[in-house]
Amino acid sequence: MPGTGELDYWNARFDVEEYHYGKAPNAFLARQAPLLRPGMRALCVADGEGRNSVWLAEHGLEVTAFDFSPPGVAKARRLAAERGVTVDHRLADIYAWGWDAHAYDLVVAIFIQFAAPRERALIFAGLARALAPDGYLVLQGYTPRQLAYGTGGPPVAENMYTEQLLRDAFRGLDILHLAEHDDIVREGKRHNGMSALIDLVARKSA
Repeated sequence: MPGTGELDYWNARFDVEEYHYGKAPNAFLARQAPLLRPGMRALCVADGEGRNSVWLAEHGLEVTAFDFSPPGVAKARRLAAERGVTVDHRLADIYAWGWDAHAYDLVVAIFIQFAAPRERALIFAGLARALAPDGYLVLQGYTPRQLAYGTGGPPVAENMYTEQLLRDAFRGLDILHLAEHDDIVREGKRHNGMSALIDLVARKSA
């Protein structure tokens, strides 16, 4: 479970008027729009201020999203109201989330690299379990080379992802896309500049 210091850190970050990562969706997630169909059930993991969950709801998906920071969830709810969409925004700890729903047509995990390897393995296993048959996992993170850029993410090499790490973690899914690349990210003040990225789209077999 996250410590008090970690919660205090994120509460302080989110408890301001400004949206630190902006209100637009993550660019990699937005490029997955062809996968989306109205009525799909989606789960947004560690959704922060709500930019990704709200965008999915704008596309007609039935979205559940959670974060452990009360100010973050409050801002996500405000963003949904501002955009005129409904999202089931929940206050929840990622380490206590009930992953065994097998209910989601789409699970989204964007820059959730706060977890050390042991905790990350539990989260990754949960992401796969949460998928319904034929459901998609969309994940983006940083590779270890991100430490040299310093344009986002924690300065902790072991929290970063590699292709082999993701192949091993999601070997039970059909990997449709997996690529490392460098690109400029413009997501508010916190993700801003050239970045070392890794993208994954995987599907659970029926």
